[in-house]
Amino acid sequence: MSSKTSKPVMRSAAWRISLWATLAFACGTMLAFVFLQSFVANDIQRRSDAWLSGEVEVLGDVAERTPKDALYDRVVGEVAELAGKEVPNKLPSESNSNDSVFFLQTGLDGSLKLWVGTGNGAADLKAIQATSVVSDRPVDVRVSGFGVPFRVASTKIGDGTRIYLGLSERDELRVLRSLRLRFFVLWLLLVLLGFLIVFFTTRRMLSHVRGITEAASRIGSTDLNTRVPTTMRNDEVAQLALTLNHMLDRIENSMHQLHTITDSLAHDLRSPLTAIRGKLETSLSTARDGEQAEPIVCAIEELDRLTDFLNKSLDVAEAKADALRLSPSEIDMDELLRAMIDLYEPSMSDKTLRVSLTSGGPLKIVADAALIHRMIANLFDNELKHLPAGCRVSIRLEPKNGAASLVLEDNGPGFEDEIRPHLFERRVKGRESNGHGLGLAFVEAVVRAHGGTVSASNRQGGGAQIAISLPLAPREGAHFPVAVMSGSK
Repeated sequence: MSSKTSKPVMRSAAWRISLWATLAFACGTMLAFVFLQSFVANDIQRRSDAWLSGEVEVLGDVAERTPKDALYDRVVGEVAELAGKEVPNKLPSESNSNDSVFFLQTGLDGSLKLWVGTGNGAADLKAIQATSVVSDRPVDVRVSGFGVPFRVASTKIGDGTRIYLGLSERDELRVLRSLRLRFFVLWLLLVLLGFLIVFFTTRRMLSHVRGITEAASRIGSTDLNTRVPTTMRNDEVAQLALTLNHMLDRIENSMHQLHTITDSLAHDLRSPLTAIRGKLETSLSTARDGEQAEPIVCAIEELDRLTDFLNKSLDVAEAKADALRLSPSEIDMDELLRAMIDLYEPSMSDKTLRVSLTSGGPLKIVADAALIHRMIANLFDNELKHLPAGCRVSIRLEPKNGAASLVLEDNGPGFEDEIRPHLFERRVKGRESNGHGLGLAFVEAVVRAHGGTVSASNRQGGGAQIAISLPLAPREGAHFPVAVMSGSK
């Protein structure tokens, strides 16, 4: 027996391992970038604050030393403009004016005294007055009309006035945006590369496991000589293959010992039974009257029953141990059923049983012909033994879900309630049965050995139903129209 073990890529273990590993890597690198961005942003702001604090002190010193005459505004304004031009990495403005830096001086009453920058400074003064700007450290100030805040530093000069120096955070935000964009592209490339590396590495490693699984699934009770493939690498997969091969060696040896024991046992038991039967047949041929012949005939029948019981017991035991030896060949179930019905027709006619076969035409399976023949014979024997006279037996054969479906139904008394859960166990039989309780156990053993399924139940309208499903041959023909063969048996 074999099974398909290949799976779609999306459902493979390699895909899941790669996905989780890539997710962990992506989360780790993202956390690292968040930390890096925070560090860079703090460093840029620290440098900007250092520049602002230094420049505002210089401007305060210039304003304090410059005479308060008509040239005061011009001198201080030019110094402020020179300070604004020293800003590194300044973005070009849409106008010729300097919109990234402003200088503002307020009078004693808080009114605007001196302004250097874009516009008239009214909005800037209003934003500064609305924000608590202290002299020891720069703070963020949002000015109306600007999309980004200004970093503003302040100092108080000797005449009681206060000057403010503001630096737009536009350049800082541009650096951070560029850093985020570059990292995101790099992050995507690294995540994709990491996923591909992990996926193909894991898939290559698991391909050896898949090869082992497929080889192991092909090893059945009739093919114990096959071994799983091994590799030259001394890793866990190679050790798994070696362990499985050693286990298969032990199983093959155990099966060989079991077959040897059962063959010896069967030979040791059949030989004396055959000899006794031969002597009884000799005695029967020399018997002079019917009174002497009747006990001999009964003894021969009991020996035949004992031989059949022995064969079935050994077959069921081997099947339960998955050691039933098979000689598979292609069998036409339709042809076999018709031949079996013809064979059992005289016996069924004597008991006035009627049997009908509904078949879809030739339906081929690959199985052991002798075992399948005995299995069907057991089903017919059960009907002969347990059905009252005049009952009807219906047999239906059809392809179903890639298998040959064989359903046998009758309108007899059905299975007794106390034995129904144990129908396929050995030594289980009804109160009125005089058999050994191996018929259905043998049927289940044969079906199981061929990779099929079997079920037994009582019909709702009365009677028993046995359903058997056996895998179809690999090359199955087209579906045939339903044909019915019936007759009185």
